Amino acid sequence: MDGIRRGVISDWGGVLTPPLPDGIRAWLAADRIDAAHYYEVMTPYFDGSLVDDNPVHALERGEIDTALFERDLASLLRSTHGGPVIAEGLIERMFASFAPVHDMYEALRDARRSGASTALLSNSWGNGYPREHFVTTFDEVVISGEVGMRKPEPRIYLHTCQRMGLRPQECVFIDDLEHNVRTAEELGMTGILHTDVATTTRELRSFLTADREAA
Repeated sequence: MDGIRRGVISDWGGVLTPPLPDGIRAWLAADRIDAAHYYEVMTPYFDGSLVDDNPVHALERGEIDTALFERDLASLLRSTHGGPVIAEGLIERMFASFAPVHDMYEALRDARRSGASTALLSNSWGNGYPREHFVTTFDEVVISGEVGMRKPEPRIYLHTCQRMGLRPQECVFIDDLEHNVRTAEELGMTGILHTDVATTTRELRSFLTADREAA
């Protein structure tokens, strides 16, 4: 470190866990849900066509009850066994295979030990997080449903920086979704689009060791 305070902000799903599509496929298979129909049903929620009244966005902001979202989603899905899709615990089952990527956690801990401030910034579906890993990794934890904001809304990035006591220009943001990284960069952060641990670790190390003039 060159004496300039720096912040490292990381996403959770797809960065600190295996890729999101892998986890979703595992859940669909375990719950015996028609995968093609699932993707057909969910596409409008993620392709930008539902600008207003998007239940996924509302869930991520904590504006609707998780159990209600589970019931509504279960009613839209189709099983491969002819029976109903069980609503209760659906989100917990959906994220059941999102095991921690320990090498990525360790990279963030190394950044923290080097003097950087670290923060988690995650869009939540009301799912449980492995918070036992958070205690040793992050100085700040920002969960969308707990603060009423979601990525890629600029205000949640600025809120995270404020919690860290840093300017966006002093922070790097790591996410596996390009549009989330793009917003961070528009706010002045350095963006890292996560594809694998080795590449992200290399880019993070470059950010932390780069010579910068104090503002």
